[in-house]
Amino acid sequence: MTSILQIFILIPVIGFILSLLIPAKKEGIISRVAFLTVGLHLISFIVFSVFWLFHGHESLNLKEIVLFKSKDYEFLIDFCFDKITVVYLLVGAFLTFLVTIYSRYYLHREEGYKRFFNTILFFYVGYNVAILSGNFETLFIGWEILGISSFLLIAFYRNRYLPVKNAIKVFSVYRIGDIGLILAMWASHHLWHENITFLKLSNYELVHEHILGHSFTGVFISLMILVAAAVKSAQLPFSSWLPRAMEGPTPSSAIFYGSLSVHLGVFLLLRTFPFWEHQISVRILIALLGLTTSIIASLIARVQSSVKSQIAYASIAQIGLIFIEVAAGFESLALFHFAGNAFLRTYQLLVSPSVVSYMIREQFYNFIPRQHTIEDSFPKKVEYSIYVMSLKEWNLDLFMDYIVWKPLKNVGRKLDFLTINKLLLLFIPTYVVGLVLLYNQEKLAPQLHEYLPGLFSLIGFIMVLKSFSERKSPRMSWLLIIMNHFWIALAISFNEHFKVEEAIFYLSGIIIMGALGYFTLSKLKSLEKTLDLNRFYGHVYEHPKFAMMFLLACLGLTGFPITSTFIGEDLIFSHIHEDQIFLAFFISSSFIIGGISVIRVYARIFLGPHIKTYHEVPYKSS
Repeated sequence: MTSILQIFILIPVIGFILSLLIPAKKEGIISRVAFLTVGLHLISFIVFSVFWLFHGHESLNLKEIVLFKSKDYEFLIDFCFDKITVVYLLVGAFLTFLVTIYSRYYLHREEGYKRFFNTILFFYVGYNVAILSGNFETLFIGWEILGISSFLLIAFYRNRYLPVKNAIKVFSVYRIGDIGLILAMWASHHLWHENITFLKLSNYELVHEHILGHSFTGVFISLMILVAAAVKSAQLPFSSWLPRAMEGPTPSSAIFYGSLSVHLGVFLLLRTFPFWEHQISVRILIALLGLTTSIIASLIARVQSSVKSQIAYASIAQIGLIFIEVAAGFESLALFHFAGNAFLRTYQLLVSPSVVSYMIREQFYNFIPRQHTIEDSFPKKVEYSIYVMSLKEWNLDLFMDYIVWKPLKNVGRKLDFLTINKLLLLFIPTYVVGLVLLYNQEKLAPQLHEYLPGLFSLIGFIMVLKSFSERKSPRMSWLLIIMNHFWIALAISFNEHFKVEEAIFYLSGIIIMGALGYFTLSKLKSLEKTLDLNRFYGHVYEHPKFAMMFLLACLGLTGFPITSTFIGEDLIFSHIHEDQIFLAFFISSSFIIGGISVIRVYARIFLGPHIKTYHEVPYKSS
């Protein structure tokens, strides 16, 4: 029975590959492949679930394949099937099936018809990988696929400025959640000294014993899980990204941000509940976060002028309540609440265009006086303050901007004096010195040897910050990301047991994809007079092949599953010691900010209004 689990991954993968091979003009065939893929998946899953229920419904675990193995580390794909999986897969398969049928007619004759269905099937692959995941590594594969497919669907109307800008913003917030998941994976490796599965987390003796011996590590993992869950489910202070994600087509908004993707944070909490259920402080923190989010999101939802934004904040409020239910230990109630909220929000988003049209006509014939609300009982100053703050969405965007993004940009702009030539002149000699120190580390003082990994990772982190703030040269930004990976490999090489073969494995994908991306940018630079990062150029229309090549290079450079870079990043963290918190922070931040920088380069060069077709005033840099 366990071996059948891989079928639920293969069906979406095969459907996605078939959809890529169909010509764009064959709308009927494209849509049929999509809903037949999801329909077959739904039927096979229902049959399997009934069979599973009648045979004792025991939790299943499948160790599918080991992608990389060394003496001290094993990267494996692991699948799990239990009650949580059943609910999430059933809701996901049914709603995706309905949305694919709906989209067949809703997007008829749309310019990106094939692109939409390709991305939806790609999303469905990631969703199934995430829900069936049996360990953190497999979950992160699905997590990353959902992130990039979310970016592509929000920027679906890529000839417009606002969808592309909001896609970058949502992707940037997603990457903050990635930090939480990466650091949780890193700490869990040190806590259990193995690639632990979710099924083992339900072993009370194993979990409780390790938490007692490593109390700080246990709390740290729980907090990182909470950060990742809060970001993915749009809880405070990350709530503002969800309405911005509604820039995509209505069907994708329904399936992503009304039902499935936005509830993945709840899934993460449910999956890891056996680990943190005995940490009372963490449970109280999760409940307080959910309660605060529910109150503030409800207030914001009531004053929204856009129906999709109103639904988005209403969904955020309900997910906050689900967080409380999970923290209280009501797993079945949380699953039931998830299913109900997912179906309701999907329905509301799909019918929202019709409802808006109906309400516009209805208001001319039936006048309904304003009804009294609970806020009317407040003092007027309090009532008006709440109203104004809700209109401003409690300044959540400004909070994230001032706390996270502006400080990073300001630091990077201090390095504006660097050019490509200066950068290479500085990088090559300094890196050679680092290699000399590496191969002579036995002769170095122990104190110096301890600080070198942190120093080199800090240099790589500074390069990422410069890339993040770069506005003049796309090639400069690209080279900085490549150099950052080399500095990371050098920094980890000073820790014992990190072999040369492992460093080469990690850097192989960086070198290949980095060269591909740099070649694409150089070729495009020779064809276009202006190529900077001050605005969106929309070159995808004139150079579609270059756009595809560069997107693949971006995915390889950011460590997209399953590339050698993705496995290499996890391999890097397996060699960071438990007490090297700053090293782990600098490297994880470099990966995350570097990924944002790479996607920003792609979006500004290839997406947005085409510069030769539209002649707007250049947009200010975000």
